[in-house]
Amino acid sequence: MNTNQLQYRTYSQYLIDKYGEKVYKLPVNLPLTCPNRDGSLGKGGCTFCVEGGTVFESLSNEFPVREQLTRTREHIRKKYKANKYIAYFQNFSNTYMPLEDFKRYIEEAVMDEIVEIAISTRPDCIREEYLEFLSDLRERTGLNISIELGLQSVNYHSLKKINRGHTLGEYLDAVLSIKKYGFSICTHLILNLPWDNMDDVIENAKIMSALKMDQIKLHALYIMENTIMGEQYKRGEIEIASVEEYKERVITFLEHLSPDVVVQRIIGRAPKANSLFVNWNMSWWKIRDEIHEEMARDGRYQGKKVDYLNGKALRNLI
Repeated sequence: MNTNQLQYRTYSQYLIDKYGEKVYKLPVNLPLTCPNRDGSLGKGGCTFCVEGGTVFESLSNEFPVREQLTRTREHIRKKYKANKYIAYFQNFSNTYMPLEDFKRYIEEAVMDEIVEIAISTRPDCIREEYLEFLSDLRERTGLNISIELGLQSVNYHSLKKINRGHTLGEYLDAVLSIKKYGFSICTHLILNLPWDNMDDVIENAKIMSALKMDQIKLHALYIMENTIMGEQYKRGEIEIASVEEYKERVITFLEHLSPDVVVQRIIGRAPKANSLFVNWNMSWWKIRDEIHEEMARDGRYQGKKVDYLNGKALRNLI
């Protein structure tokens, strides 16, 4: 890897290579819930999740899909002179609705300058009928389809601690189902859950690589008021790793991640309103830049320690 460039495969460059220019995501907010909230699989949702989900950067779901996309597109166009966009169905579980409703919402996103539709959902909300519709849509329109799966950790003990409502098994089933249709998959991971250690960080990377994951998106845990985890935090029942530990976890993860995997981001933005803990009271971009600097300084890069694939033990026989 060229050390004069970033030490990992960035999403922004991937989009330029794929579409010939910069591409911007337009978030879509639908009036949805989650099977882990409505009693279908559980109640209360994940312990870190607020009532409104991750809607803080989106328009109100009272606006139709096309109006949300049009309004946001015009804002982005004026600010960045953009020409191509991804319609990003972001909030909650965007396949957790009747199939006909899903079809109607997704069809509304087929419009000028949209080159891709990205759908964020849970691993236990993937079904063949929905994937078949998306495959047909791709065939009819030429649009690319990508699916983002919230996993958070491969440690199924941690998944139980955060009341995730599914285990690693459902995630593996979803990935295998999606791959049959050739859609790009992005997996979301939180690298500093209080119950995960560096072994879990490395195992996250190994499983993403073994599955030939297309993209990953890393988050630092943030804690909000009016959540179960918020109450745990205030009672001193959970401890957040230091920012130095988080940076080391990110770098170690990247070293053990296949260089073929695209990295959408290494730390996320988070709402400050009603928050108890967000990014160690630092700007997300400052933490990101410090990770870049440390990797370049120390000669660390994505894939440096990927020595575990393709029959590792057989190398001893050669």
